[in-house]
Amino acid sequence: MTAAGDFAETPAFHVLAGPAQTVPFVFSSPHSGRHYPKRFLAMSRLDAATIRRSEDCFVEELFAGAVAVGAPLLAANFPRAYLDVNREPWELDPRMFADPMPSFANIRSPRVAGGLGTVPRLVGEGLDIYGSRLPIAEAVERVETVYKPFHDRLRTLLSQTHARFGRAVLIDCHSMPASIRVGEGGARPDFIVGDRFGVSCAAALTEQAISLLVAMGYTVAHNKPYAGGFITEHYGRPARGLHALQIEVNRGLYMNERTYERSSGFAALANDMTRFAAAMTEAEAAVFEPSRLAAE
Repeated sequence: MTAAGDFAETPAFHVLAGPAQTVPFVFSSPHSGRHYPKRFLAMSRLDAATIRRSEDCFVEELFAGAVAVGAPLLAANFPRAYLDVNREPWELDPRMFADPMPSFANIRSPRVAGGLGTVPRLVGEGLDIYGSRLPIAEAVERVETVYKPFHDRLRTLLSQTHARFGRAVLIDCHSMPASIRVGEGGARPDFIVGDRFGVSCAAALTEQAISLLVAMGYTVAHNKPYAGGFITEHYGRPARGLHALQIEVNRGLYMNERTYERSSGFAALANDMTRFAAAMTEAEAAVFEPSRLAAE
C-alpha cells in the first residue's frame, strides 16, 4: 500500500456545515487530525502515544459551535506528524530522504531546519518520527493526495464565501503546549492571536478578536511567539477582502497533555469558543458594514 490508500476508508479531511452559510467566516483546524494510518505507524520509530505530541487535540471540537453560528469548519483527519498543510507544499528536509531532492523543493526554510517541514521529521520535543530515510516518492504522494486536496477545499470555501458576501474571514484554529511563556515576565497566555504582524488581517478585526477574548477573562498575546503559518500568510489578503487570523489555544485550559484526555474545563471552553465565534461575526459586521448595522 502507498500514501494514496492511507485514507481510503477514513477521508483525509471533512467539512462541518449547516444548511446554509449565513456569515462571511470560514473556520479551519489543520492540525487536529487523529487518524493515524497503520502504514504510517509501521514506518515510525515512535509509539502510538508519543507520535501524538504534535497534535492539536480536539481543536475542531472546541470550535465546532461556529457551524451553528453559520460558518463552515474544515477539519483535518490526517495527523500533523504525517503531513503539515500549514507549510508550503514542498518544504522538504533532505536529511529525511534516500533520494536526491527535486529542484522545486524548498530545503532551506527555517521550518525545514527545525525538522518541521511539510512532511515533518520531528514531533514534540525534538523526537525523530522515522527510524530510516524515506523515498522521495512518499512525500510527493502525500502532497498530491492529501495536501493539495485540502488546500483546494479551503480555497473553494473562501472563494464561495467571498463571492457571496463580498469578503471572507478565515479563522485558523490551533493549540499550543501549556508550557508556552511570553514576555519578560514569562506569563502563560491562554490564547495567542496571530495576523502575520498586521499583514494578513485588518487591524480592526484583530483588535476585536483580542478584545473579545480578554472580555471573557482570558489572557491574550499577539503574534508572539506565533504570528501565523503558511495558511494565514497565504490566504490573508486584506486589500482583496480576504482576512486571516490564527488562534492558538493553550492546551492546559482543556486537556491533560500526558494522557490526551479532555479535562473538566473542556465544555466551558467550547462554549466560550461558540460565544467567541458569534461575537466575531457581529464585530466583523460592525467593522465592514457599520451603515447597515446603524440602520437596523
